[in-house]
Amino acid sequence: MTSPANAAPQPAPLWQPGPDRIAGARITAFQTWAAERYGAPAEGGYAALHRWSVTELDTFWKAVADWFEVRFSTPYETVLADRSMPGAQWFPGATLNYAEHALRTAEDPARADDAALLHVDETHEPVATSWAELRRQVGSLAAELRALGVRPGDRVSGYLPNVPQAVTALLATAAVGAVWTSCAPDFGARSVLDRFQQVEPVVLFTVDGYRYGGKEHDRTDVVAELRRELPTLRAVVHIPLLGTAAPQGTLEWSSLTESDNEPVFEQVPFDHPLWVLYSSGTTGLPKAIVQSQGGILLEHFKQLGLHCDLGPEDRFFWYTSTGWMMWNFLVSGLLTGTTVVLYDGSPGFPETGAQWGVAERTGATLFGTSAAYVMACRKAGVHPSRDHDLSRVKCVATTGSPLPPDGFRWLHDEVREDLWIASVSGGTDVCSCFAGAVPTLPVHIGELQAACLGTDLQAWDPQGKPVVGEVGELVVVNPMPSMPIRFWNDPDGSRYHDSYFEMFPGAWRHGDWITVTDHGSVVIHGRSDSTLNRQGVRMGSADIYEVVERLPEIRESLVIGLEEPDGGYWMPLFVHLAEGAVLDDALRTKVKQAIREQLSPRHVPDEIIEVPGVPHTLTGKRIEVPVKRLLQGTPLEKAVNPGSVDNLDLLRFYEAVARKHG
Repeated sequence: MTSPANAAPQPAPLWQPGPDRIAGARITAFQTWAAERYGAPAEGGYAALHRWSVTELDTFWKAVADWFEVRFSTPYETVLADRSMPGAQWFPGATLNYAEHALRTAEDPARADDAALLHVDETHEPVATSWAELRRQVGSLAAELRALGVRPGDRVSGYLPNVPQAVTALLATAAVGAVWTSCAPDFGARSVLDRFQQVEPVVLFTVDGYRYGGKEHDRTDVVAELRRELPTLRAVVHIPLLGTAAPQGTLEWSSLTESDNEPVFEQVPFDHPLWVLYSSGTTGLPKAIVQSQGGILLEHFKQLGLHCDLGPEDRFFWYTSTGWMMWNFLVSGLLTGTTVVLYDGSPGFPETGAQWGVAERTGATLFGTSAAYVMACRKAGVHPSRDHDLSRVKCVATTGSPLPPDGFRWLHDEVREDLWIASVSGGTDVCSCFAGAVPTLPVHIGELQAACLGTDLQAWDPQGKPVVGEVGELVVVNPMPSMPIRFWNDPDGSRYHDSYFEMFPGAWRHGDWITVTDHGSVVIHGRSDSTLNRQGVRMGSADIYEVVERLPEIRESLVIGLEEPDGGYWMPLFVHLAEGAVLDDALRTKVKQAIREQLSPRHVPDEIIEVPGVPHTLTGKRIEVPVKRLLQGTPLEKAVNPGSVDNLDLLRFYEAVARKHG
């Protein structure tokens, strides 16, 4: 495999920040301040600051807490009492509250009437919620939750789209010290129950339906099933998004949020659970990942306030749903006094380029989306800067999958030459980034700018030795505050341990193939558990997709590498064709030639098979491992959790291919 690390000389960056931008970045101010007070290096730029942040881990996180003026209602005894992974103990003795920090801006009379939230639906007309109003609603709802008997540690669930009520419900839950968990309303009943039944919620916030793609989708039957199948519920709160009356036995949202109660923020231990997130759960039940109030607070202050360079003058828009960790990350934009943009609707309605219109109308300064959306815009011939005023957009960030080099070039050419492009990579598991945005570093095509502060990110070979300029396993060798405190219903911690620490005891192995380059950037090659390994040469599936999906005839693709019992290796490439395209010999030759010339002759597929579509998880990631299991002969019901996929019928097609291949 080739990577930018092997190239010499180093190609010129696609973008680099000017001196004024570097001087004005919050991370620059932080470094100067930390040098004066905590012995951080004053010189050497980001590389020196990062080195210090991982070698002096305790001091770094103390500095983050001080810089962002974290309010510890009782002081901590030490920063890191136990460094072991899993089981690191952060800030023992400290108490605090996440929601108190998220609403701190409302305490400033000069900001109270500014927009905390801007909500946009498919009409694309923004509706503002002020800081004062958000704080009032949270105070009212938190008091009502307490009146319902909700206590610290109880679980509160939301079956909600990306609307202001979801933010209010999360913050009120955190204010009480209860534990938030949410699913998007496009999830079916089985998918939701696979998640919520694990954590046994006492309250359910729900809508009657949602709007997507210009249509209304009624969810009253699903909600009725959730109520029947969640016996621990004490209350169900009805939000009439489609205007229907509250079903019998439910509470009205409006009646719970009408009073003027001053918010009471329960002061909880640093490691008290804040929310439960779920892995995609393509096999078995989704992992119920528990993260702490203090750990998320510090990690998100660092990530949003330093790496994303967000502050009070910014507007933060990330296309997401409440079923994806990026929604939780987006809500944390409130921590930095930033206006958070909530978009509820289809990313491509009424046409593919619609998200750029949302960015324009809301004055977004940081616009986050998926790599898949960027590539869809490129393929559809969208011209964002021609059709929209994007002068306020300083940064376009992407995640969900690696942004291919063509995506970098397209953003540079079609949005603005002076555009900070931040391809970032992390995971639901930490609700943050391992590598990605740094406002003071150059951007190289196909690369994430650097590992994040406080994150000792390395690429390891199979023997557990770090490698530079070569493909290795993504490993984090020191604890991060937002790593899970545990999984729900994992009493002995074995499922948590086996998920990340089995291969390299004491080090977090994430399951991605990466290259750390000689200039400190990071290249992501896709999931290591679906890696193509032919004749000893490893190749990430993302590298194949990048080449194949450049071809106008290919809408999307899926590649699987299969070790066969006789020692052989079968590598089919499944292609979902663009409208009007035909998979004939000429197109097959074209695909194979592109892979041979741009990647490696070893990774030319054995077969190219047309498919009616590529299956995804409910959060939009291609499903590779379950398809691999199907092709190995695993029955469908054992190969995949049916509630975790966007189209189960598609998987039956792949099952038929498996039978045919035999």
